[in-house]
Amino acid sequence: MFTDEPTQHETPLSTADPAGLPEQQFNPPPQPTSAPQAVRRSAWLQLLSAILTWFGSVLLLVFVPAIVVVPYLIYLWRTSGLPNAEALANNKTVLFLSILGIVPTHLLTLLLVWLVVTEGRKRPFWKTVGFEWPESVGPVIGTAVCLLVSLALLLVGFLVTWLWGGNKTQLDLLVESSIPARLATAFVAVFTAPLVEELIYRGVLYSAVERALGRAVAIGAVGLLFAGVHVYQYSNNLSVITVITVLSFTLTLMRAYSGKLLPSFVVHLIFNGVQSIIIALSPFFGWGNS
Repeated sequence: MFTDEPTQHETPLSTADPAGLPEQQFNPPPQPTSAPQAVRRSAWLQLLSAILTWFGSVLLLVFVPAIVVVPYLIYLWRTSGLPNAEALANNKTVLFLSILGIVPTHLLTLLLVWLVVTEGRKRPFWKTVGFEWPESVGPVIGTAVCLLVSLALLLVGFLVTWLWGGNKTQLDLLVESSIPARLATAFVAVFTAPLVEELIYRGVLYSAVERALGRAVAIGAVGLLFAGVHVYQYSNNLSVITVITVLSFTLTLMRAYSGKLLPSFVVHLIFNGVQSIIIALSPFFGWGNS
């Protein structure tokens, strides 16, 4: 007869171990976990990947516009001989093509960022990079706040440049070289620069620095780096450098405390958009000196 009770020859598993097997196989002692080390290692690897991505974007910005200009240089060389460096620096077509070359530069940069963020299509791009509004802020309120921040930044920029003045910058000379150059600059400043720059600096780079070194370091590093790469364009005008630095830290702080990338992108887009309208319409309305 079969019953649920153990016989006198049976021993419950809860009170004895099978012969020949050590006790620790059934009750293994807790092992020290390596999770913190793995997290730190992953954070530093992501930081390295982010730095390489940023460096790649800089290389693209240096070489792609130059490559775009090459066919025209070949044309000049075959028709009238290659001009000297000073002549090239004042050649309106060269200047226009160098601006136009930023468009493929930004497209290639966007592809690079997409590959890094998605890890080769393994992760969703926009969600991973945080290109959305914070959960506590809806699109209407978020856009309104971004508009106010943008207008405040534009007012600060106007006051600083009005009070301090300064010489024409490299960008001013580039923009004023021709109407096509002016329009191309306005196009890039609105349609490609805000998205690509935000993805690089406050998307990929900020997230990696914050994870590896903390929020404060990330705000300082990304804020200074973004401002620093623009110094060449504005090197002879301290007031414009100041405005760009204020813009950079404002965008980075928004990214840090909202936890999302979309607010800083919207502010960047509005800030550039207003200035692009001024750049494009200046010759027709007599704004500024051109």
